[in-house]
Amino acid sequence: MVQLSDHVQRKAVIAAAEWPDVLSGLRLSVNITAADIVRPGFASQFIELVDSSHFDPRRLTVEVTESGLIEDLNAAAYLLANLREGGLRVAIDDFGTGYSSLAYLKALPLDYLKIDKRLCEDITGSTRDRVVVRSVIDMARSLGLGVIAEGVETEEQLGLLAQEGCNLYQGFLCSQPIDSAALAALVTARRA
Repeated sequence: MVQLSDHVQRKAVIAAAEWPDVLSGLRLSVNITAADIVRPGFASQFIELVDSSHFDPRRLTVEVTESGLIEDLNAAAYLLANLREGGLRVAIDDFGTGYSSLAYLKALPLDYLKIDKRLCEDITGSTRDRVVVRSVIDMARSLGLGVIAEGVETEEQLGLLAQEGCNLYQGFLCSQPIDSAALAALVTARRA
């Protein structure tokens, strides 16, 4: 698993470093695993990868899923602090699944909270569902965190999330997964 994680992270950072100028304002997000969190020297190795690729670390967000934090919160806090010191941003991915813990928000040096797709889907459900999503957004914003909604697929979801204060999203409503060339064309078309 460690070799696969290294490979995917390396490919993503190198590909982003080669993005055309039209994509120079975009951020890259890279997932790290629970194994990465406890791996000795991972932070310095990852920062060296970013530096050697010449990708601006201020444009890179490292995402860790909640399940990756469960095993050792102290190790996660230390690693994420080191990555932030290297200029990267940090996000909790899939927040709202299974073991959500307010301790993560209190103990970890975070920049973003990514609301899990299932919560984003639920916002179009009952009033109770909307209250849960609103509470997560309000809490994250009160802590100074950016909030990113995952898996947004409909205008209704987007509108309700925006109404609750979420101003960033990802999902099929924006685009299917695409390569760099198609992304450049999409960005160019949207700016026109």
